[in-house]
Amino acid sequence: MDAPPAIASLDDDRDRVLETVLGAYRMRVEITADVRYCGTWYDQEPAALHGQFHLLTEGECWVSGAALDAPLHLHCGDLIVFPAGVRHLLSASPDAHLPDDAERGDTAMLCGELEFITGTSNPIFSALPPYFVVRANESSAGFRQLAGMLIDTSRDRRWGRQLVQNKLADSLFTMAVCEYVRRAERPRGLLAALTDVRLSRALAAVHERPGEDWTIQSMAQCAGMSRTAFAELFAATVGVPPIQYLAHWRATEARRLLKNRRFSVATIAEMLGYRSEAAFRRFFKRVEGVGPGKVRGREDDEDDEDDED
Repeated sequence: MDAPPAIASLDDDRDRVLETVLGAYRMRVEITADVRYCGTWYDQEPAALHGQFHLLTEGECWVSGAALDAPLHLHCGDLIVFPAGVRHLLSASPDAHLPDDAERGDTAMLCGELEFITGTSNPIFSALPPYFVVRANESSAGFRQLAGMLIDTSRDRRWGRQLVQNKLADSLFTMAVCEYVRRAERPRGLLAALTDVRLSRALAAVHERPGEDWTIQSMAQCAGMSRTAFAELFAATVGVPPIQYLAHWRATEARRLLKNRRFSVATIAEMLGYRSEAAFRRFFKRVEGVGPGKVRGREDDEDDEDDED
């Protein structure tokens, strides 16, 4: 049975915004460990400057820490993500410090790191909670298939395994964010806006056409709301006024376009709705803190480093 038009439209708008935001930022997702535990065990994961995640590939485990109200039970195929890398404890039982004589099978998991490494801020990353879980038995078929491919690859010892794992983990994280948005009871920031059909419709339009001459009034028209009601709801939900969000999104798009040498700075300025290259340069430096030329040069330096590696 097809979804009602309003729900289908919300899903389409939400997915388009997620796709553009996640695609606009350079992200590092890397599998750092393939571990196996047996018997009674626990493993303290310290706080980190980057995000962390664990995908159970065999057995079960418990996760606890200050970010969790109570120990969380994970099963094979479950994924837990700590976007800000908060300290947490992995263990064989709910309380790792109490004696436990229960017999248990082996537990195995893939552990990894993730971080966005471009831009001054990322609206999706800042909207994610301290942790979130995607349950295998509640996730989409696509998520389960991708997780299964990652698990299968971890058992393949042929050359190139690490590279394939990292690419699969990158895709898995993207799907995990989508799964979280669809199921979150109390989303916040941009993710909360994507659950509102009116805000989602306006955001999708802004993301698809950032160079349009947007005003609060034209955004409100996309949302089917009055100018005042839209501005108040947007700021209260997303955390910033609509025009400020538009400015940051244009700067993010500019960073993405600056990676492509086929586009001159003047061309990018025109694509993003600026009447002159000078106006665009002033805007970009105000938002990003550096000029577009420095960003383009930095991208070239990073590409050279990648080539050397």
